[in-house]
Amino acid sequence: MSSQSLPETTAYVRITRQSWQQGLLEGEVSAGDYEWRFQWRFRHTKKLTIQPSQGRALIQEPLGRFLEKYDYQLEPGGDYSFTIRAQF
Repeated sequence: MSSQSLPETTAYVRITRQSWQQGLLEGEVSAGDYEWRFQWRFRHTKKLTIQPSQGRALIQEPLGRFLEKYDYQLEPGGDYSFTIRAQF
């Protein structure tokens, strides 16, 4: 049995815009040496757009899960974080 734990990276999220009428959250997320801007349309399509494309595959799924879980608790100007079980 290995005593090594899984690698972890903390992702930091800042919400920059929120519109309940449009069903929209916008913000920034960083993890490791990567930084992205995102737009989350949560009303109907639950569409997550992340820019730039470099490293997007690393953050898309964990950020999507985080936003789905906490979308109604997130506020503009708020700083949040979550842990990703991967090394960036």
